[in-house]
Amino acid sequence: MKKVFLITMMLICGMTFAMAQKQAEIKFDKLTHDFGKFSEKEPVVTCSFAFQNVGEQPLVINQAIASCGCTVPEYTKTPIQPGEKGEIKVTYNGTGKFPGHFKKSITIRTNGVTEMTRLYIEGDMEEAK
Repeated sequence: MKKVFLITMMLICGMTFAMAQKQAEIKFDKLTHDFGKFSEKEPVVTCSFAFQNVGEQPLVINQAIASCGCTVPEYTKTPIQPGEKGEIKVTYNGTGKFPGHFKKSITIRTNGVTEMTRLYIEGDMEEAK
């Protein structure tokens, strides 16, 4: 009986210690980027979303998925240490798309406190004249 009690207490202490450590946490400078107006003649536009790991553990970006194939996110595959900064580069390719307003989302999944964050890009592609 004493062994069971001792093992149980050790498990509880271990779990409490593990939960007490602060996790990684991602903080973005901005969540939305507006490209404004751009011509159909130059349909490829790019922006960057800067972020920082404000947690106490290394931050790992597991996935960055765009809502459409015309939008491609690029991100660092290596862990971002506490206090370090990184960026997610997003390219929108309007080739073959109808001119007009667009709004796309990029879903970021991490090992941080906030496991999922959505970034948005939007703009107005004007018809070539």
